[in-house]
Formats: sequence, C-alpha cells, structure tokens
Amino acid sequence: MEQSQEREELTLVARKPCFDLPTACPICLPVYIYLKLARIPFTLEYNSIYPDSDQIPYVEYGAYVAYNNENDGVIEHLKHDGVVDLDSEFQSVPEWLSAKAMISSWLANAIMYELWLGSDASVAYKIYYSDLPWPIRKFLFLKQVYSVKQRLGITKDNAQWREEQIYKKAKMAYDALSTRLGEQDFLFENRPSHLDALFLGHALFTLQALPETSVLRSKLLEHDNIIRYAETLKMKFLEANSSSSAPQPHSFPSSSAPRRQTSNWSSKPQSKPKREKTEEEKKFKRRSKYFLAAQGLAILLFLSVMGYGSAEVELEGDDEGFNYD
Repeated sequence: MEQSQEREELTLVARKPCFDLPTACPICLPVYIYLKLARIPFTLEYNSIYPDSDQIPYVEYGAYVAYNNENDGVIEHLKHDGVVDLDSEFQSVPEWLSAKAMISSWLANAIMYELWLGSDASVAYKIYYSDLPWPIRKFLFLKQVYSVKQRLGITKDNAQWREEQIYKKAKMAYDALSTRLGEQDFLFENRPSHLDALFLGHALFTLQALPETSVLRSKLLEHDNIIRYAETLKMKFLEANSSSSAPQPHSFPSSSAPRRQTSNWSSKPQSKPKREKTEEEKKFKRRSKYFLAAQGLAILLFLSVMGYGSAEVELEGDDEGFNYD
C-alpha cells in the first residue's frame, strides 16, 4: 500500500467553518483534529445540504468511505479499518477508556444541551441552518430541540433537575481531566490520541462558539491548564499549516463524479481520479434532489394537521426564550 499516495487522497467532508473554527460542528471538529494530530494530509470540504443528516462528517479515501453513523463514528471507523490509529497502545488502559467514556457521554451531553436548549438559537442556526429558507430552518430547529429533549430525558417536570445534573457531571469531568492533564501537552503519556481529539474539539467549540453567558463555558474557564492545553494545541496543529483561503463547499453537480476542490487545510494540492461511487454515496446524493421539497411538505402537513400553536404545545415550549429571527 502506497501510504503517501493514499494519504494525499483522503478527504474529510464536514459542516461549514465559523466562529474561527475550521468546522463549527461539534461532531465534525474532533474528526478534523484527529487527522491533524495524526499529521495526515487531507482535503477539507464542507456540506450544508443536509443539516439533519447523521452521516456527516464522513471521510472519503479512494474508494473507501467512512460515515459518522457507522461503526461508532468516523474515528472508530478509521481505526478499525487500519486507515489511521493513534490509540493502539491505549485500548486496554482502564483510565484512558474511562476518560474517553466521560468525554463521549457527560461532555457530549453538555454540549448538546447548551447548543439546543441552554442558550439562544443563534449558534445552532449559524452552524446548521443559515443556508436554508426561514420557515424550513425554524421547523428543523424545533424538530431538533424536541429530539434532544427526548435523548436527554428532559420533560417539563424534570427540566431543572436534568439541567443541574448535566452541568454537575460536566464540572466533574472538567475537574478529573484537569487533574489528569496537569502540565502535560497531552492527556496520556504526553502524546496525542483519540482522547485529545475529542477533548480539544470540545474545548475549542465551548470557548469559541458558545456565548459568554454560557454556563458550560464559565465552568471550563475555571481550569487554566485546560485553556493553555487548548490554545497550545490549536496553535501547533490547527493554525501552523493553515493558508489564507477558506475550505471549499462540497457540492453535488449533475455529472457522474463530484468536482474536487483543493483545501487550504492540506499541505499539497490534491488530484483525485474519478471512481465508481458506492451505493451509500449514490443514495446520499439522490436525497439532495428532494430535501427542500420534502421539508417544505413536512411543514405544510405539520401546520395543517395540528396548527402552529398546537405544535408549540406538543414540543413542550421548546421555543421559549429563543430568538429565531
């Protein structure tokens, strides 16, 4: 296997950049960081067509595609298939596994809560919905809020208690990770791993995307060594090789093969040959033709059957305190 050639062909498709982050999606950002920590040359493209798709982010690697909704996420997919693995020495270390579980559950839940329930809607709109017409983005936001409440087990009766529990666990996670980090550059054995990609992605998103009024952000700022860790690794791995122009949109032209554009986040211009698309890719791209029409129809049905006022009631007041405009 020609590793240098394969690495040059790797492409990460993520959500668009904003908040001075290469991708502002809290799920996409750790994948980007993981590839940077592994020093793998790659192109970065972004996709704004499917704001509610769980397949994004995904990695294309020649004829190989690793989707976010398969094999426990893109990073686990890449590790399992031998594309890039920073964790071979840590897989059986109990402390490493428990720290990873803490970041993937407690801190991931805290970000989910802050993004959709704990702050105003402007951050979520900017990341996911700013390219969509107003009625569609408002409907998709309400739909996602309802979904997040279900996933976090939040109801009218337990909302305050669940909020307290989410922030309590996040504080415990920050305390434990701060102690573990100490004055090191990385969390384990002073070298990068999947754990650093997850935690650095979380820290940068919290510090740069969430508003100053964020409860989660204020709890993170209590730990000076975590702030130093985030700033140092951002400068070393995310900013060191960046160039002046921005990543290119990932579009789906009518031709048989998608047009590739060179990303500034890779060190060399990339030239990729045409390849036969997988069934998953064909299915993914076919959906783009019907996305706006389907969402518009969903809104019409939703409003005609239940009425907008009843929709707000069913969503248990999800839009209280949010500014959608």
